[in-house]
Amino acid sequence: MHGNLVYVANSGAGDANYTGFRLGFFGQLFPIPGSTVTLAANAAPGDVLFDGTGTKLVGTEVGTSVIDSFTVGFGGRLTAAPGSPFKAQGLGPFGSEFRPTDPDQLFVSNAHNVGAGTGTISAFTDSFNGTLTPVAGSPFADDQTAPCWVEITHDGRFLFTVNTGSGEISRYQIAPGGALTLLGSTPVAATGGVGAVDARLSPDGRFLYVDESRIGKVGAFAVNGGGLTELATSPTSLPAGATPAGIAVN
Repeated sequence: MHGNLVYVANSGAGDANYTGFRLGFFGQLFPIPGSTVTLAANAAPGDVLFDGTGTKLVGTEVGTSVIDSFTVGFGGRLTAAPGSPFKAQGLGPFGSEFRPTDPDQLFVSNAHNVGAGTGTISAFTDSFNGTLTPVAGSPFADDQTAPCWVEITHDGRFLFTVNTGSGEISRYQIAPGGALTLLGSTPVAATGGVGAVDARLSPDGRFLYVDESRIGKVGAFAVNGGGLTELATSPTSLPAGATPAGIAVN
């Protein structure tokens, strides 16, 4: 979402697409005619997001291991970047985020690389026309399994990714040019953390909340620069039977 412009990724056998809406004053969604971008039947889009200016949009295709990149026109419709879709630097590109302090830098997790400890994070430069160029040294290893969602601190200095397969949160420092340095990994305590998925920072950046979907709980970590410490009260249980897939923090 950017302003009153909303794009969603629809994933379904033979009917995958990105579609745009306008958000009404009372929360209604109004489809934008001609906004739908049809994807391959096996695309399985995992994420779609705007950059900080609302002039670029990127989507990841988990099933085909490509990244779609667009510029956003005045009417909210999309124009594919030259060369889009771009081949991902690993299997199953999934979670994505633009750097809050530099909307021309994009980071994407590669969740489906084969084998334990083979997860990576890719870093790209997004040009004025949406062309994606890998940052030197990309992709960057995280020594964990199945990195899914990506979250970047509000000051743009550190990146966290939740490894669903190994139950650890990898922590990186981000250089000015977008290169990543792995600082280490912090375990998600409950049941080994396996099955944790999405993560979001609090508005003040002091806490990271983690969706522990497999056990229906939410973990909470104190953030100190690029360091994480799980709170003594973490995780917090959700209502019985809950199987959350994502998390948002206001």
